[in-house]
Amino acid sequence: MTTTRTNRLRRPLLAGTTAVAAMAVTAGFMAASPEQATAATGPKLSLVAATGSVTLTSWKEEPGVYLDLGTYLTAEGTPLELKVTRKSYKDPVVVTQTVYEGGKAKAKTLPQGTVKDFSGLPGFAEITLTDKAGKKVVSRTESFCPNNASGRIRPDAPATSKYPESCPTNPFTLGSVWGVEKGWAANTYGGSYTQPVKLAAGTYTAKVGVAKKYRDLFGIADKPATVKVTVQERSWEEGNGVSAARSAAAGEHAGHGTAGGHAGHGAAHQAPAGHAGHHGPVKPSQAGAPETSGATPSYNVGHGPLKAAPPALPWALKKQQAALAGAQGADAAGPRTGDATGQTDGSRKAPALVPAAKRPTGKASVPDVPKPDLRSLPAYGITISDGTENVPGKDYLAFSANVWNAGPAQLVVDGFRSPGKAKMDAYQYFYDAKGKQVGYTPTGTMEWDPRPGHVHWHFTDFASYRLLKADKKEAVRSGKEAFCLANTDAVDYTVKNANWHPFNTDLATACGQENSISVREVLDVGSGDTYTQDLPGQSFDITDVPNGTYYIQVLANPAKRLKETNLDNNSALRKVVLGGKPGKRTVTVPAHDLVNAN
Repeated sequence: MTTTRTNRLRRPLLAGTTAVAAMAVTAGFMAASPEQATAATGPKLSLVAATGSVTLTSWKEEPGVYLDLGTYLTAEGTPLELKVTRKSYKDPVVVTQTVYEGGKAKAKTLPQGTVKDFSGLPGFAEITLTDKAGKKVVSRTESFCPNNASGRIRPDAPATSKYPESCPTNPFTLGSVWGVEKGWAANTYGGSYTQPVKLAAGTYTAKVGVAKKYRDLFGIADKPATVKVTVQERSWEEGNGVSAARSAAAGEHAGHGTAGGHAGHGAAHQAPAGHAGHHGPVKPSQAGAPETSGATPSYNVGHGPLKAAPPALPWALKKQQAALAGAQGADAAGPRTGDATGQTDGSRKAPALVPAAKRPTGKASVPDVPKPDLRSLPAYGITISDGTENVPGKDYLAFSANVWNAGPAQLVVDGFRSPGKAKMDAYQYFYDAKGKQVGYTPTGTMEWDPRPGHVHWHFTDFASYRLLKADKKEAVRSGKEAFCLANTDAVDYTVKNANWHPFNTDLATACGQENSISVREVLDVGSGDTYTQDLPGQSFDITDVPNGTYYIQVLANPAKRLKETNLDNNSALRKVVLGGKPGKRTVTVPAHDLVNAN
């Protein structure tokens, strides 16, 4: 179990949508020999280095150097496709590989324990660094998410990858799909989810290989990549000043962030980009990277448990920046913003799903067609906070909550505004198997939230949160029940009709402006929306709540206004034990079956 003592929630500056820039690997690939291949119809996987030398910056204000060495796993013949699932939170995470017989896909179960969670293949990359004298100064292993920043390795490869753009880190994820498209390469660098290393300025030789158990499992040749590494020391105060230096630092140890499209495919983990809200201290494995470069304003305060992670820049762009810096001075050293040939830095917003041109007319109806299935995940990110200077003398129980859509249909809600009205009228839409709209029903309202960090339209009565006593009777209710819907978390991409590339993954694409006349909010199949409850009025005021055992209830569709396939799975409970004294309250969070995360 996890015990969290009193602490003040941090409210970091957040980045907007981030993207990972794809690069074409110019190095040739090294195919495994027939005797090493997993099967005649399996993928041929190889480890390659995109460049023979890299320059890494050791910022004096940072804890060390991030080993973004430019090594990639390539796939030829067929894709590398892995499906990672668990039947319930009482069952371990298992993984199957998609292989082919006679052109037909079949599932091959990989050994038990191959994966521990949904964040990637543990201990996949083996990295050593030696100094000029040949002394080994670094020896470590890193996990590998096949959905990492990736790009094509040959012009006749598929133009886009069908696989998701991240590996989820939500502790209550149920299913994920990982893959390296054929003719593509995925970066083995773990990005902001790895730990930096202390390296003095100088030159080193890096050797990157694949662990033997994965070479045997996937038929990868034992041919480690060698990269010359030059480490330079710099300070944020040099050259362009703090902001530009920090931007450069973010670009230097990138590798994460959700891409707006496959021009910038992939993120090492779903952080989720742009949806980090007010949240309490997080574990190092959960913590995102520093503020990113090319960032738009913080649209998504309140959503998501993690900080947005920085966009990766292709080596070609890094070299171009270095050349510009040398030719034009320090002012050219920072990463450029905007999208151009060979560059996708994350400043471009993914297109929103457009609301209907006008509000529906005619008789409302709920046809017999597929509908969404809203389900709640147990609360997590649970901690004690105080009211800070705004509400002194108060104790609050803060937490993160997620409601997701198990399908098989999208949840589609449009809001329409009557001239001069403060609220929008909301309607839920229904579609047949061909995607044709065949019905609608009124489903409440949308309201404008002008508070800093929100500034968007909320759909009312989407979910509610209650602190229940040990006998399951209500003790405290959160004041938060209205939301802007966004696909922040990939909860289960193995369910029927799961959309691996949802558009509205950030609130900038989903929630409208103050002068909007209509808004469309969508929760895609397989995705969920995490909202952190840590502000007074949203988190539970436990100032006068006695110590003891309680349950945090996350309840989807509390008024039952939304039409679903099943209303019996909308509630999830998470046990907590309150202790301590006023001003120094504590919370102990027992494991939820096999999930031991607070």
